[in-house]
Amino acid sequence: MTSVGIYDMLRVELSPNGLFNITEFGTVKDRAQYDALYAYSPYHHVQDGTAYPAVLFTTGGNDPRVDPMNSRKMTARLQAANGSDHPILLRTDAKTGHGVGSPLSARNALAADQYSFFFSQLGVKYREPATRTPSMKPPAEVHASR
Repeated sequence: MTSVGIYDMLRVELSPNGLFNITEFGTVKDRAQYDALYAYSPYHHVQDGTAYPAVLFTTGGNDPRVDPMNSRKMTARLQAANGSDHPILLRTDAKTGHGVGSPLSARNALAADQYSFFFSQLGVKYREPATRTPSMKPPAEVHASR
């Protein structure tokens, strides 16, 4: 699972917030920096036919720091290249951004989806809790004083 990531390092400086990333990551306009960016750009190292594990990408539709297109593009690339039956999924919340400042309800919904994804991939099965009928008798280990 990965959240609000930058996956195409060669095009990130073209995004709305991209120029601010140049001081941290480098620029494709400098050959040495281009080579370094390419070396760790996940998008450029996806290989067709590779059996990828299940992946859940999450992003906010209003992220001012990392363009949600990064997650969309990487999800599509992995789906097209994937040589396994494992799901490559994208979860987008149109009302949130980079995560900081998201309302509690949005954070809870995201956590529920993340746990659901993990549990589904780990084969965890949901079991209804056993129902107990209330009894008026105290449990056997409790003795009423006489």
